[in-house]
Amino acid sequence: METPVLFWILFNLFVLLMLALDLGVFHRKTHEVSVKEALTWTFVWIFLALVFNTVIFFWKGQQQALEFFTGYLVEKALSVDNIFVFVMIFTYFQIPAKYQHKVLFWGILGALVMRVIFIFAGVALIEKFHFTIYLFGALLIYTGYKMFGHSNIRIDPAKNPVVIFARKFIPVTPELQGDRFFVKNQGKRFATPLFLVLLLIETTDLIFAVDSIPAILAITQDQFIVYTSNVFAILGLRSLYFALAGIIHRFWLLSYGLAIVLVFVGLKMMLVDVYKVPIELSLAFIALIIAGSIFLSFRIRNPSEKNI
Repeated sequence: METPVLFWILFNLFVLLMLALDLGVFHRKTHEVSVKEALTWTFVWIFLALVFNTVIFFWKGQQQALEFFTGYLVEKALSVDNIFVFVMIFTYFQIPAKYQHKVLFWGILGALVMRVIFIFAGVALIEKFHFTIYLFGALLIYTGYKMFGHSNIRIDPAKNPVVIFARKFIPVTPELQGDRFFVKNQGKRFATPLFLVLLLIETTDLIFAVDSIPAILAITQDQFIVYTSNVFAILGLRSLYFALAGIIHRFWLLSYGLAIVLVFVGLKMMLVDVYKVPIELSLAFIALIIAGSIFLSFRIRNPSEKNI
């Protein structure tokens, strides 16, 4: 069932309104986001996603509602990997906590634009060239395999080609200039280290999107469901970062759980013409693996921390 253009417009207006309220009202003044504030916003975004999921249920039916919730769950879990990298980038550049929200705001705004392009391109490819679904499936299986070997994405800011390229062609100030991305000095425009951090955040999300978009396309090819579940997961990423940044290292088994999920959805794509896995089974399996890996992360001590 095609989604009328009006619903696309209304949803995007809602997103723009929430972003305007976020930056223009609640975070108009630069400040350090407390854990309490972060948890509040995290629950707000989860609540809004569940409300929207209910709307999908009464509007499009149970199947689409399950697809939305499964896609949202997968994207939310995969976004935790982003948080690991965000912590590393902010730590390397010694970005004060009070400036981090602005970077993540603009970084995630750029991520939304990139995700839209990836989603429509991915759906179009599958619809026009059906064999690409097997390529996406193989990519997910390979990514899951890499995650089992701890070789999933890691960012070395000092050697990152994006940072090297930016420093080569854009003069960068040696120190932060408040929360500004650019400053003028003697009539010449300089980027600040905060702009380099923003570039890294955008690059990181672009890399993660290569995995996350095929993962949700294994669940549904309904563009509206894919897009909205992605948007809700991404919009809640900033608050989730501030809520979990201090304890993210405790989720040491989550990467293994995500690896299993990626392999599962990859196999689901590869077998789509042989057997279509029921969405109810997919949701139950994915939820069990993610919840189990989080639970075991707290129950089993990370071996690398034994001597700490």
